[in-house]
Amino acid sequence: MSDILQQLAQVLEARKQADPESSYVASLHHKGLNKILEKVGEECTETLLAAKDAEHSGETRDLVNETADLWFHSMVMLSRLGLGPDDVLQELANRFDLSGLEEKASRNS
Repeated sequence: MSDILQQLAQVLEARKQADPESSYVASLHHKGLNKILEKVGEECTETLLAAKDAEHSGETRDLVNETADLWFHSMVMLSRLGLGPDDVLQELANRFDLSGLEEKASRNS
């Protein structure tokens, strides 16, 4: 799985400097962090709505599609800030053998 994230991260890095007229990722970077954050928020909302719909209908295809969009735009955001999937995967790995309640409490101290 992380191979796919690494491949996507490489593509996103390469497209940061591309022509904004020919690359969606470059156009997001050209518009700045606020535009990227707007897209993350939009995709988050669409993911939440798709999850609600999936709960009622049992159909999950839209949920998977919207989650992919959310992950994609989150990776663009990370890339903008000099981070990548390894940073997030490392944080998740650090949380193993730690209860969710303990992890949350450690962030508040």
